[in-house]
Amino acid sequence: SYRTIAFSYRVGVSTVAGIVGEVARAIWDALVQEVMPVPATDFLHRWNFPNCLGSIDGKHVVIRAPDNSGSLFFNYKGTYSVVLLAVVDAQYCFRVVDVGSYGRTSDGGVLAKKWDPWPATGCSAASHTFVADEAFPLRRDLMRPFPGHKLSSRQRIFNYRLSRARLIVENAFGILTAQWCMYRGVIEISPANVDAFVKATCVLHNFLRRSTNSTRTPIPSAGDGEAAGLQEVTRVGSKNATREAIHVRENFMTYFSTEGAVPWQPVA
Repeated sequence: SYRTIAFSYRVGVSTVAGIVGEVARAIWDALVQEVMPVPATDFLHRWNFPNCLGSIDGKHVVIRAPDNSGSLFFNYKGTYSVVLLAVVDAQYCFRVVDVGSYGRTSDGGVLAKKWDPWPATGCSAASHTFVADEAFPLRRDLMRPFPGHKLSSRQRIFNYRLSRARLIVENAFGILTAQWCMYRGVIEISPANVDAFVKATCVLHNFLRRSTNSTRTPIPSAGDGEAAGLQEVTRVGSKNATREAIHVRENFMTYFSTEGAVPWQPVA
């Protein structure tokens, strides 16, 4: 904690807070270009999902209630938080992160209001897509599962293949939680410094995976990213998909049941 560090070095708590925040921002500035490059074709080779730039999901980073903030940071789980929305590649590395949205905002709400990964990736939306769960809207550059239970065999195969690729982001959140103890409880600092800390841990996560030449592939699990200080975001999807977005998803569905089929998927 700040108080422990301040006592150890005989400096003021406010001095420690300023230094730690400055270091976190410096880590982000120094490493972001090196360890968050544009994704390539790894999702096809490792997870059998072509033209996929990454898996998207969001988590609540639980914080102390900010002064005079009202209900802005109050989320549906009864805690105060900021939202971490991230794109993760096939190697469990973060490629795009957005931190700081109010805790009461849903995944889809953050995406709709201010978040667009294309400027950061430099890729064309026409030929590539991201994968997400039901919390996000269906777009031509963002695939989500077919809803409901009475699905055709081809729709179930599509959902299976998409889920296999999408769970990578959940697993990355799980690794992040295991590496950094600050995510295991309430973060007792201001929202401004939380943003810097979260971004610093994301680039350090990538740096560590690269520097250790990590080849171990964790088994994806839907609950990997869940911890006391890193919680699921509200599931609010959208039913207003465009014809183009529906067409793109149907093309993927057809591909996964024909030339793109793999022997271990459900039989169409």
